[in-house]
Amino acid sequence: MFKTIKNDIPASIVVFFVALPLCLGIALASGAPLFSGLIAGIIGGVVVGSLSGSKIGVSGPAAGLAAIVLTAIGTLGSYENFLVAVVLGGIIQLVFGILKAGIIGYYFPSSVIKGMLTGIGIIIILKQIPHFFGYDKAFTLFKVDGESTTTQILNIFDHIQLGSTVIGIIGLAILLLWDKVLSNKGKIFQIIQGPLVAVAIGIIFYVLTQSNDALVITKTHLVSVPIPEDVTSFLGQFSFPNFKVILNPEVWIVAFTIALVASLETLLCVEATDKLDPHKNVTPTNRELLAQGTGNIISGMIGGLPITQVIVRSSANIQSGGRSKMSAIIHGFLLLISVMIIPRLLNMIPLSVLAAILLIVGYKLAKPALFKKMYILGWKQWVPFNVTVFGIVFIDLLYGIGLGLAVGIVVILIKSYQNSHFLHKEGEGVDDGKIKMTLAEEVTFFNKGAILKELDKLPKNSFLELDVRKTRYLDNDIIEILDDFAFKAKERNITIKLISERGIIENPPSYIEFFKLRPKSA
Repeated sequence: MFKTIKNDIPASIVVFFVALPLCLGIALASGAPLFSGLIAGIIGGVVVGSLSGSKIGVSGPAAGLAAIVLTAIGTLGSYENFLVAVVLGGIIQLVFGILKAGIIGYYFPSSVIKGMLTGIGIIIILKQIPHFFGYDKAFTLFKVDGESTTTQILNIFDHIQLGSTVIGIIGLAILLLWDKVLSNKGKIFQIIQGPLVAVAIGIIFYVLTQSNDALVITKTHLVSVPIPEDVTSFLGQFSFPNFKVILNPEVWIVAFTIALVASLETLLCVEATDKLDPHKNVTPTNRELLAQGTGNIISGMIGGLPITQVIVRSSANIQSGGRSKMSAIIHGFLLLISVMIIPRLLNMIPLSVLAAILLIVGYKLAKPALFKKMYILGWKQWVPFNVTVFGIVFIDLLYGIGLGLAVGIVVILIKSYQNSHFLHKEGEGVDDGKIKMTLAEEVTFFNKGAILKELDKLPKNSFLELDVRKTRYLDNDIIEILDDFAFKAKERNITIKLISERGIIENPPSYIEFFKLRPKSA
């Protein structure tokens, strides 16, 4: 690891500059103490970075879990109760790793995964709009106390804080300028990241406008990190889980949700990061689950948010030349030093600037272009994607994913129904042509309807060539259908020629007996 330290130190500084505002912003979006985001960032860097098999992946609090955390804190009654779910979620992740469940991500349709990320992005945007304008009350897409979404948005404009709004707009403009223009203009703009510049400008704006009644930003619209006077008061900032609620079923539901979503997000990030890695390192996924589980146990025990591997920080690490896990570890120590040394400076950051950063994060997760892309891919991608998005936004994340998966399974069944066989007709007339039916490699009871439909449509006095040479698995239900059809074929004077790896048989007397004699591999 130390052989590449000259590459890893500059990269770790860049990742620190990206991670600091994101840790605070994600804690804000989660409705959790801002200090909890920094704890998760420190643990994600130092602990997970040390245990992970990924050379360039960086872990920390994830925007993708913000919606779950926000809802769970309210459901469980307090942040301390929620921390129990974080610890249990980490233990469940350890079990996933021990059971070698690192391939779990491959069993979720990409349409559902993209829908999950898009739904999360929309929720992040909705939750940050009030903070962007200096309004403390968040809104949802439901009617709350007789208020519709439109009414809630109009209420925001009735409570605008000018100073917060101005620096929010300036911060958003800086982020867009950095992302779209300056990042391609030189290495300096890649080393110094847009979020850091936006935060720095926000601090300067706050200092310069303290005496201006019109633009002053009140303390309720600033970051609020406890300022330790000594080591004892610093340690007093940490929260600890309330294990008295460990038998509450809702705690376990949240724990499983955190474990599943955090593992999925991590495994997807691992796959994306390995593809971005110029050195094409391959991350061991089961070891990654063990590292993430350990990180979440420790983070939950001392008051931190749930942790995943994060694509934003990981890609910043790659783009900045990080070569080993030392860059992730060093960035964690830099976060720790900043909390201990410069908390007063952190408390000068306007929440509207963090909201601007999260609006960009949310937009990147829920780009309108993605909706167009999914539509172009066809209804089999479009429908599960939209069901997942709307389920997450209008109900909650777990229901949204569940609905998306259910629809995805239905789509698979429909595709299986359609792809059970290939039918080819020869000859111009319906009654004088030869009909060839080639069965697929695997034919199960899902395909019964499609095959029955085609067999019933066969005209009298026709000739059916049934090719099963490519078929490696034929469900007993299908064999029974063919056996029953043999009797109907005689009545309708339909000649059947069965082509198999054992040769050609015309009008076999019993399909059940025939397929019993086939090799087991077939």
